[in-house]
Amino acid sequence: MIVKAKTVLDASESFVKVVVDINRNILALGCELHMDCAQELLDNGSVYKNLWGANIYPKTKKIDFISLVNIRPEVGNRTMEIQKPEVKKAVEFVVRQLLF
Repeated sequence: MIVKAKTVLDASESFVKVVVDINRNILALGCELHMDCAQELLDNGSVYKNLWGANIYPKTKKIDFISLVNIRPEVGNRTMEIQKPEVKKAVEFVVRQLLF
C-alpha cells in the first residue's frame, strides 16, 4: 500500500524521495523532504523505528539508500546511508513490490 504519493512515478523524473515502513510493507513517496514522507506514515499509524528513507531513480529503477531520516546512532546507523544489509533488503523489497 502506498500511503501518499504526491508524484506519479515515471521515467522522466530524475529521482523521487521515498520512505518505507519495513514492518507494515507500505511507503510514502514524492515529498519535498524525506521527513515529510515519514510524517505521512506516522500519521497513518507507523512507528518511527520502522521508517527508512531512500531515493528512487525511475528511469533506471535504481534505489539508493541515503536519507537524513536514516541517521540513527542508537541502532548503529551513524550515516545517511542504511548500513544494515537486512534493512536495505527490506526497503528494496517494498519499493520493488509496490512500484516496479
